[in-house]
Amino acid sequence: MRILSIETSCDETAISIVEAEGGLESPSFKVLGNVLFSQIDIHKEYGGVYPMLAKREHAKNLPPLLKKVLTEASMFTVCDVSYSKEKWNEVEKILNREEGLYEELKSTLENVKKPDIDVISVTSGPGLAPALWVGVSCAKALGILWDIQVIPINHMEGHIASVLLNKTEAVESKIRFPALALLVSGGHTQLVNMLDWGKYEILGETLDDAVGEAFDKTARMLGLPYPGGPEISRLAERARTENLPHLAKFPRPMIHSDNLNFSFSGLKTSVLYYLRDYFSDTNSPSENEKADMAREFEDAVVDVLKSKTKKALDQTGAKTLIIAGGVIANKKIRSAFMDFEKEYSELIIRIPTNIMATDNSLMIACATYINIVLRPNVLTNIETIVADGNLRLK
Repeated sequence: MRILSIETSCDETAISIVEAEGGLESPSFKVLGNVLFSQIDIHKEYGGVYPMLAKREHAKNLPPLLKKVLTEASMFTVCDVSYSKEKWNEVEKILNREEGLYEELKSTLENVKKPDIDVISVTSGPGLAPALWVGVSCAKALGILWDIQVIPINHMEGHIASVLLNKTEAVESKIRFPALALLVSGGHTQLVNMLDWGKYEILGETLDDAVGEAFDKTARMLGLPYPGGPEISRLAERARTENLPHLAKFPRPMIHSDNLNFSFSGLKTSVLYYLRDYFSDTNSPSENEKADMAREFEDAVVDVLKSKTKKALDQTGAKTLIIAGGVIANKKIRSAFMDFEKEYSELIIRIPTNIMATDNSLMIACATYINIVLRPNVLTNIETIVADGNLRLK
């Protein structure tokens, strides 16, 4: 089965074409084409992602990226094809709110043969609603133009499924159920119980800031550039390598609570109070003092994530632990969870590569295949697809 997948939930525009087979027992994926454009440099000057700016950039990037991914997959075939005027009219109606997308898409595909694709999938949420809508609209337009079914995919299920693909190589599935997924990203921090593929129960989640959000906000307070997560990690690693004095002390929010929820807003506020109490405009922290704060902040995050995950493992009896989402690219967090192998000898630990950890369309293709194997009727059912910035995993 060949899947074209689109991801535009935040500030990455991504399109992939993947060939999938093997069913749920041993799913395998061959990447035929994969392209991604990150908007980090565009949003960096604002210190964060602006939804309407992200929306505009997605609309601008999708047509050239589509041409590139079709070319990579040897599916960009120019010929004497002519899509009907009625189809183009319908495509124009679908794309009427996405500035310039209709014109560029028509210019790109007007004389291109329908590709050998079985299904189109697109992230429908959660994420930034304006950004999501661009991807959803584009996927619908392609579905109309090529007469191919379009399937909406939950972004968080994509992160879970990301562990099935190791870079561009097919890997054997080594997931035993029940499984536990810790999802850590810029917008989400969740512990998910998985009785099987497609059977998800959120056991705990953040009550305020997500992990990635807390990293970025703390970095901003320390005067570090966006995105702040890598900058915090860089300073924290230097503090450990140089064995800088441990001066800063921050709390481990909700580490002893009876539930599996998280809270990182208070940790971020502790950094703010520490800066207020010990520094001023005329006495700003040195680089070493910033590194010390970054180390203590990162240690606090790791302590809370590990504690809650251990509690969830004991509660569920999970045989597999999946840790996914953009924050798992953090070296300290990744290594902390790899240490679980020493404590839980029978536990299978699955962590995606850094490439697969961040937002990408390959993980959406993996989740698409799982959905199709579980519910083959999604290939024939006509479903109204809407973008939902607050979509829940269920």
